Amino acid sequence: MTRQEATHTRRIPLNRDRVLRAAVALADATGIDALSMRRLAQELDVVPMALYKHVANKEELLDGMADAVVGEIDPPAAGPDWQRVVRGRILSARRVLLRHPWAAQVIETRTAPTPAVLAYLDSMAGCFRDGGLSADLTHHVMHAMGSRLLGFSQELFDTSGPSGPPDPGLAARYPHIAELAATAAHDEGSTVGGGCDDQFEFEFALDLLLNGFEGLRRQGWTSARAKGSRRP
Repeated sequence: MTRQEATHTRRIPLNRDRVLRAAVALADATGIDALSMRRLAQELDVVPMALYKHVANKEELLDGMADAVVGEIDPPAAGPDWQRVVRGRILSARRVLLRHPWAAQVIETRTAPTPAVLAYLDSMAGCFRDGGLSADLTHHVMHAMGSRLLGFSQELFDTSGPSGPPDPGLAARYPHIAELAATAAHDEGSTVGGGCDDQFEFEFALDLLLNGFEGLRRQGWTSARAKGSRRP
């Protein structure tokens, strides 16, 4: 950066939007664990106290960063096919989360949903309701989807590890796990695990859920009826 460019950058008024955009860019470049108010102030060429005029503390900064990322998700597409609309929106969320790998961790650690996350979830609930799902079914759908609504999911365990044939001793003790590992398609960049195609696994589960919800909608499913059927 030239001296003239640096001078121009310093003259740009500091505001909340600029602070959040700089924080997101810094987390993208260095990871969320390296983010600090002092480091962010250095990036913006201001004293740390200048940041506190726009964010009260680091937790408020992280709240704002989560909202900034969620704000990048595409709005729902128009159309009568609710499954297509929901699927497209969730895959947009997934693309956004993959651009900002730290964001899922930040969203999960918020003590309460931030305004942008609440607005997104409200919009997604609206997509289900517009698709003909009852409020009762939509309530349970939102629970079933969980973080998948925002494009990520928690895996049961990490299957990443050295490639090659499984350890014979482990394969003997856990034959079915070894069998599954041997059939997995290799995907080095997977967050599910080194032996799985992360995107395929996500879309596979998403489609199963959406198809299942549509089946329940057609049946006129209600939670009262479902609970009643389980009574002895």
